[in-house]
Amino acid sequence: MPKFPSFGNNNGGGTGAKGSNGGVLQPGDTVAVIGASGNVGKLVALRLSDTYKVNGVVRDADSVRPFFEGREKSISLFETDLLEEVTSTLNTNDDESSKKFSCPASLYPALCNANAIVICTGTTAFPTEAWSRSGEFSVTSEVLAALVDSKFDVSQALGQLDSKGLNTPKNVDERSNKLLFKAWKDASKVSRKRAIMLSSIGVTRRETMPFPILNACGVLSAKAAGEQALQEAAAEDGFSYTILRPGQLFGGPYDNNYYLGTLFQLDKDIKTQDVDVEKGDGLLGDTLRSTLAEVTAQLMEGDCARDMDFAVVNVKGDAPTAEAVKEKLVGL
Repeated sequence: MPKFPSFGNNNGGGTGAKGSNGGVLQPGDTVAVIGASGNVGKLVALRLSDTYKVNGVVRDADSVRPFFEGREKSISLFETDLLEEVTSTLNTNDDESSKKFSCPASLYPALCNANAIVICTGTTAFPTEAWSRSGEFSVTSEVLAALVDSKFDVSQALGQLDSKGLNTPKNVDERSNKLLFKAWKDASKVSRKRAIMLSSIGVTRRETMPFPILNACGVLSAKAAGEQALQEAAAEDGFSYTILRPGQLFGGPYDNNYYLGTLFQLDKDIKTQDVDVEKGDGLLGDTLRSTLAEVTAQLMEGDCARDMDFAVVNVKGDAPTAEAVKEKLVGL
């Protein structure tokens, strides 16, 4: 089990009345981690469980339960298939204004008592096994068929793949996130205080090289739409948000081997452990998964970097102390 540096909690501020929003997260509050079975999500859930109760939302609980051995009292796992829920709940035009929305039954137990939510879901920028419904099968035949049917119009082909309910960027980073914010609002029985989205560097620079290449299949555009949905929900419902922008992820765990940083196991963390953060989307570089988990937890524990987006990358140097990372986050 990975080890993380300890971090003192900020116990200032009130919890807010039940049913209202806002306030500072307190030790023992509940955080729903969406995508807690992914390479990053597992580390985020594990680190957050040092301070909070964690509701891990996963597709297959059995696949990840051994990773959380010993944390059963602080981490509860809830199974759902977000793609299935997106397909059955949202119409093809993403226009839900004309119909009554209710939280899907599979998401309700994880969201009803969540004071905060962390979104760790994602897919690859280009078609891989990660685009399949289970994340285990090739989508080559579906991609080729869509390209032929659309006469190699990439936009139309992507639309066909979206409509099939595949794990495409639009379905994962846009539609699923819109669903989650609505579901959290509908299900909630407690104060909703904080939402953190793990997005990506380059989302606001997707027209500037080299990001148009990364955005060829729309991953950055989908993330931008998901970010907008988060900001709109936070403004409407009164909770604080943070958009966290890592670079290409590297470092273990290596369970999902269809991600570039995992496939090639970019273990440069021995000499590249220092942390650089900057408000906005101006940094370039790569980010350790363990660094991302620690920063996410410190945002909650230190009640800092509210209502903003910032980038985090690792640079040459030794790992900073938890206190040093805290100072950087507070200074944003």
